[in-house]
Amino acid sequence: MEITIKIDKRSEQAKAFYEYLKTLPFIEIEEVRYNKDTEDAIKEAKSGKATKISLEDFRKQLYP
Repeated sequence: MEITIKIDKRSEQAKAFYEYLKTLPFIEIEEVRYNKDTEDAIKEAKSGKATKISLEDFRKQLYP
C-alpha cells in the first residue's frame, strides 16, 4: 500500500523532515517539476511528435 504525502518545503521544520524522509530505505521520493500538462508537452517535444509553427501562426492561434 502506498501513501502520498505533500510537504511544503518553505519552513525549516518541513525541510528537516524532508531530509529525514530521504534517509529511510523504504521511502521513494518523486519530485514533480511542472504540472501534468507541461510534463506531457515536454515529453511530446522530446519524442519528436511536436510540430514547429511560426510565431505569426502561434499568435493567430492565441488571438483569432
